[in-house]
Amino acid sequence: MSAHAAETTFPPDSFYDTGEHHPQNGTMLGFWLYLMSDCLIFAVLFAMYGVVGANYAAGPGPKDLFDLGLVAVNTSMLLLSSITYGFAMLEMARGRQNAVLGWLAITGLFGLAFVGLELYEFNHFIHEGAGPQRSAFLSAFFALVGTHGLHVSFGIVWLAVLMVQVRKMGLTEPNRRRLACLSLFWHFLDVVWIGVFTFVYLMGVLR
Repeated sequence: MSAHAAETTFPPDSFYDTGEHHPQNGTMLGFWLYLMSDCLIFAVLFAMYGVVGANYAAGPGPKDLFDLGLVAVNTSMLLLSSITYGFAMLEMARGRQNAVLGWLAITGLFGLAFVGLELYEFNHFIHEGAGPQRSAFLSAFFALVGTHGLHVSFGIVWLAVLMVQVRKMGLTEPNRRRLACLSLFWHFLDVVWIGVFTFVYLMGVLR
């Protein structure tokens, strides 16, 4: 076999060159797709609650269980955390690493307060015999509110990991991209919670 026959010919590098690569665009697009899938999950949970939310099985209903004062405090914790995250993003634009870390820490504390109050509410309901197995209403309630709480808990863990990365590596381009993704996620959870507060708690008590 001749040397020419054995030689493998590869296409030039330009064959693979599709232009300038923008990983940040791919990351944000992928994250938006993830948020859309999360929207579908919450849409199903809201729909389920809308269908079975009035089936109390001779058990307690929203007026018997919900404490709007406690829920209002919990809502304020999440809304304030969204504001403080916005301050963190403003400081990131200015390149102030320590200020970013400070606002992220405050955001995390507000998030922990939200989850803590939600767990207190769940524990109180279960202690009163209003667990998720008591009625279709309570099953739908725990599924919807619990799924949102799990998302907030995951967001807090993500926030802590990002704080470590920012402290070690600074406000690098990848870290800025990650902070922007978490910002979208955090504000998305705020919007979902406003829906939960209105549709589940407020309308439940006023029904």
